[in-house]
Amino acid sequence: MAKDGVIWHEHHLESHIKIFPEGQFCAEVGGKIIASSSSLVTSLTPDYQDHTWKQATAYGMFTNHTLKGDSLYGADLSTHPDSRGLGIATMLYDARKDLVIKLNLRRMIAGGRLFNYSEYAEKMSAQEYAEKVVKGELKDLVLSFQLNNGFRFIKILPNYMKDSRSLNYASFIEWINPKYVPQK
Repeated sequence: MAKDGVIWHEHHLESHIKIFPEGQFCAEVGGKIIASSSSLVTSLTPDYQDHTWKQATAYGMFTNHTLKGDSLYGADLSTHPDSRGLGIATMLYDARKDLVIKLNLRRMIAGGRLFNYSEYAEKMSAQEYAEKVVKGELKDLVLSFQLNNGFRFIKILPNYMKDSRSLNYASFIEWINPKYVPQK
């Protein structure tokens, strides 16, 4: 996504670590970071409202993070292309799920890039594309992976973020905490 100018700058990462260090994970091999994930706690009202990545993450600064929220928001998860297929992203998702359980949050949510949608956009809408991925008729690097990690597809988020591969569409996904205990 760097070609679209979507990268973390030092001030973003410093803000994440200052605001919510427990929600930031990375995988390292031989002193080199090969994968990372960034998260914050939030609430969406209503639960499945349309939003953009900038709205969900306060322009990537996470200043909207609140432990009064009920949802861990997955702002980013990336693995170096040379390290894909090794299970590292699944380990990062598992670490996030453990955090959701530890904090007794109701769920984890995210907007995921429709990674291959640009290859199908002339043939179908983003919604049709996502439905075919959910049914297993198409494979998408991101959405298929998320579905395989226990997330469910909620809906399409248009204009989610600037991304030439997804044509700015994202899939709104959710993982429900099976151990959640509602607070009084």
